[in-house]
Amino acid sequence: MAKQTKLENEAAQYTSALGPLVGIAREDFLGAVALLLRETASDPQRIMKHARDMGEDMVKIMTGKSELAPDPKDKRFVDPAWQYNPFFRAGAQYYLAVQKGMRNWLEELELDDLERDRANFISNIIIDSLAPTNSLIGNPTAQKRVIDSGGLSLIKGLQNAYKDMVHNKGMVSQVDKRPFKLGENVATSKGAVIHRTEMYELIQYAPTTDKVYAIPQLTIPPQINKMYINDLSPEKSVVKYQLDNGIQTFIISWRNPSKEQGVWGMDDYVDSCIEAIEIVGKVTGSDKVNVSAGCSGGQTASIVASKLAAEKNDILGALTLMVCVLHPMQNDIEAGSLVSENGMKLARRRAEKAGIIKADDLARGFAWLRPNDLIWNYVINNYLLGADPPAFDVLFWNADATNLSGSLMGDFLTLYETLAFTKKGEVEMADHKIDLSKVTSDLFILGGVTDHITPWKATYRSTRLFGSKDITYALSQSGHMQAILNPPGNPKAKYYLQKKQGKLPETADQWLEGTEETAGSWWPFWMEWMQKRSGKQMAAPKELGNAVYKPLDPAPGLYVVEER
Repeated sequence: MAKQTKLENEAAQYTSALGPLVGIAREDFLGAVALLLRETASDPQRIMKHARDMGEDMVKIMTGKSELAPDPKDKRFVDPAWQYNPFFRAGAQYYLAVQKGMRNWLEELELDDLERDRANFISNIIIDSLAPTNSLIGNPTAQKRVIDSGGLSLIKGLQNAYKDMVHNKGMVSQVDKRPFKLGENVATSKGAVIHRTEMYELIQYAPTTDKVYAIPQLTIPPQINKMYINDLSPEKSVVKYQLDNGIQTFIISWRNPSKEQGVWGMDDYVDSCIEAIEIVGKVTGSDKVNVSAGCSGGQTASIVASKLAAEKNDILGALTLMVCVLHPMQNDIEAGSLVSENGMKLARRRAEKAGIIKADDLARGFAWLRPNDLIWNYVINNYLLGADPPAFDVLFWNADATNLSGSLMGDFLTLYETLAFTKKGEVEMADHKIDLSKVTSDLFILGGVTDHITPWKATYRSTRLFGSKDITYALSQSGHMQAILNPPGNPKAKYYLQKKQGKLPETADQWLEGTEETAGSWWPFWMEWMQKRSGKQMAAPKELGNAVYKPLDPAPGLYVVEER
């Protein structure tokens, strides 16, 4: 049970997200490997020196004199056999000797900072794949499981591998999907689709309180993930929490694009968002609509805000951006070093030719950027130990990803390449020139301490981009989606806020120095912030929609179950 929980928590930190990584071409990987080989061949004496050092380590291992030992924090080597069994101890030491040799070799290569980052990233992927724990013969825990189960674990592991080959396109499964049913134990909040287009459904949720706040809230989800992350279960539902606190709640549900819909670009998505905002205003009778968005949905929402400001349309109320990077830098994430101008051109060209980037291709590429956490962990659990992958709702949602239209991918890459959000009216997109300095909405920005996808210091840079005078930054203790899905009741939950509310410091480090830790979920703080910006309370509507926008299908709608 503890092993399964650990696996769930680790994988949940790396739920896939859209970013510059979609612009990494296979040539970037091959180029990094070629660089290593070229630099190695350039100095034969260096090769001889490291071969000699490696030989000395091997002799020490064979004679039992090696002092190499795994890092106590390395979860792959926690089994006592790695310490007490001579065969396994030697196996671990051979692996560590290769790891040490690779590290020393890379330190001596004549590389610039970017090349060194690329070399380190690629070498770590290669070394991790060679770990003895990834094979039955080198994994004592798996061998014990074979003996204890009378060989059944081996049979079950082979069955799991066969299922993945046939039903999961060769990728190791990260989640047991069987216990989850949309509308039954996932996405259960009551509501209805009140508007549907070819691109999206607009869902209105039924109030759960007698009174509601006059100003409603619309959530804009990422285009590569389905919207029900906001309503996973009653215990961790942002939707339910909003409803229970009197917020009139609406969500956009994007359609999963097929090849023919690969022409959908950012301008189409932004127009759809603005249409949805206006419909929400008409249904609720409010001249303001608050908006919240996460990850790539936050980038879309920021363009929406910019366009509304350019058109002098003041319908946008408060804006909440969660785990969203608007000012990326290449060294924000480890894999960022692989992103190249040529690689992005190739990725863009391939996407245009294919029409869409398929969801499983995105997931596969993302997994191989974090192979220890998203591949080898599951190879060991599912195949070597013969265990089922965890049945975890966050991972069920993550595995239910959608395709990405080629045009939209190109637009996201343009945002990354041009740093469009940092410019004032220099980059044109969605029929206007992006300028966040004209956006004056009250702003709430959330980051996650252990977020490896949208690092919190990168999310903090967004505080410098808007023309808003009222900006609040909060830092949740977890990573990416777990930072958002952090409801009250979690005894380990905590978040950080600036001690003295007011103008935010220029840098994330300066902000951190002036923060205080608060125990518990950040949701109540955010909800109080939201309620102050949601107008007066009024009687809750007795019916969903109105005479023009009538309920069509119950929430979570049709598009979340549609497969392409």
